[in-house]
Amino acid sequence: MRNILLLTDFSDNSINAIHYALKLFSRSMVNFFVLHVESTNTFLTDDLMAAGSKSIYDTLVKKPKSRLKKVVSDLEKASKHENFNFETLIDHDVFADSVNQVVASKEIDLIVMGTNGVTGAKEVLFGSNTINVIRKVTCPTLVIPEDFTYTSPKEILLPLDINDSIGGEAFSNLLTFANTYSEKLHLLRIKPNNEVSPEEHSDTEQVQKYLKDINYEYHVVSNTPMDHVVNSYTQTHSIELIALLVQKESLFERFFTGSSTTEISKKLKVPLLVFHV
Repeated sequence: MRNILLLTDFSDNSINAIHYALKLFSRSMVNFFVLHVESTNTFLTDDLMAAGSKSIYDTLVKKPKSRLKKVVSDLEKASKHENFNFETLIDHDVFADSVNQVVASKEIDLIVMGTNGVTGAKEVLFGSNTINVIRKVTCPTLVIPEDFTYTSPKEILLPLDINDSIGGEAFSNLLTFANTYSEKLHLLRIKPNNEVSPEEHSDTEQVQKYLKDINYEYHVVSNTPMDHVVNSYTQTHSIELIALLVQKESLFERFFTGSSTTEISKKLKVPLLVFHV
């Protein structure tokens, strides 16, 4: 039985992501943990003063707890014929810290969340939370873009940069997912120049070893940023899901140049499934 963490801020976007998960894992036995995180800086002194005679519990906990209970009640009705269990969780903490704690305590196999991108004030908050989960929480994460209508992920795109290897635990986990839910895997080896990297040199052997029983395509693209390649490829092929093998980024990449992970998530048009190397 899978343990899956569903993150919600009660927005339509997060609820849509949750319903994607219910459809994807239909006919499976799943424990769903539905988590809402209230940031510790959400409540100011003025908020507590305005509460008057109400208890701190009523001010900080009761309302989101009631909303979360309603969300789960709706989910149970929508999936009454499935073998799903639901548990609600509320925390007041830094977002990524809270997610990390739940991942450890509940032995989570997968995180599911939505993202609004970076086009407005409200959207920046949840968009940044998405990036922080990808960077700071070492757990497979499925990100569903805003207003995405569920489509079975029959064709998956895996872009590989010069440091990504075909093989290893993260790649094995992707193959398990692909064998279960998809019909074809597209691999793109993307490199900043025309030089052959050690990883590219070994691709042929590794592809024959790991993908002999999988329908796949393999291409090499040079001198083009990864996010541009991914954006173009998803527009010209029937890609229903993008997978990424995410490595730990350096401080320079995070704060000065950005990263392919960040850029891809900003332009996300189809679900993104992240595995950590």
